[in-house]
Amino acid sequence: IQNLNLTLHRGEVVGFAGLLGSGRTEAAELLFGLARPEQGALKLEGKPVRFSSPLEAMRHKIAFCPEDRKVQGIIGDLTVRENIILGLQAKKGAWSHIPIKEQERIADEYIRMLQIKVSSPEQLIRNLSGGNQQKAIIARWLVTEPDLLILDEPTRGIDIGTKAEIQKMIVQLAREKNMSIVFISSEIDEMIRTCTRLVVLRDRKKVAELTGGEINSDRVMAAIAGGV
Repeated sequence: IQNLNLTLHRGEVVGFAGLLGSGRTEAAELLFGLARPEQGALKLEGKPVRFSSPLEAMRHKIAFCPEDRKVQGIIGDLTVRENIILGLQAKKGAWSHIPIKEQERIADEYIRMLQIKVSSPEQLIRNLSGGNQQKAIIARWLVTEPDLLILDEPTRGIDIGTKAEIQKMIVQLAREKNMSIVFISSEIDEMIRTCTRLVVLRDRKKVAELTGGEINSDRVMAAIAGGV
C-alpha cells in the first residue's frame, strides 16, 4: 500500500472499492495489526498507536471479519457457541475463564439478534449454511463491542436474503451503535446502497474518495478503470 491518507468517523460506513489486488484487504490488515506499516502513522482518537498484533488492535476496540470464512473465520469442529465466544475469550486472555452459563447467555443473545438459524447453540458450526456461518463470525466480533468493525467481503457466497440482512445490519450498527465500519466488497451495487463514503483503490493506491451523490456506479467504475 502506498500513501493512504484516510480518516474514519463514528457512525459511518466507509467502503473500500477496487479490483482484486488493488490493496483493499492489505489496507484492512494494516488497520487490524495483521500487517505492520514500514512508514506512516495511525492515530486513534487523535493519539498515535502502533499495533504489533491483532490482539493489540482488539484491545483498542477494533474488530476484523476476514475475507475467507472457511479458512480464516469459522473453526468447523467447534460449536456455534464456541465460535461466537472466541473473540471475547481472545480479548480477555486464555487464562481468563468465561463461565459456561455466561457463554450460553451471550451466544443466545447474538443468535437472536442476528437471527442465526441453528437447531441449538451446541450445533457444530460447519453444519450451518454459509450465510449463517457468516452471521456467527460477525457475532463473534460484535461480542467484543468494537468501535471500529472491518468487514472484508462479508456477503460473498451467501444467498440474496442473507445478503440483504447483513447490509441492513451494517447500516444499523453505524447509525444506532455509533460504530465506525469499513466495508469491503466486490459488488459495487451493494456498496452504493450501504456506504456513506467510498474509497477507491487501484494498484495499491487511493485514487478517489467519493461521498453523497458522488457515490454512483459510473463514478466508481471510472475511478477503478483510471478515469478519475
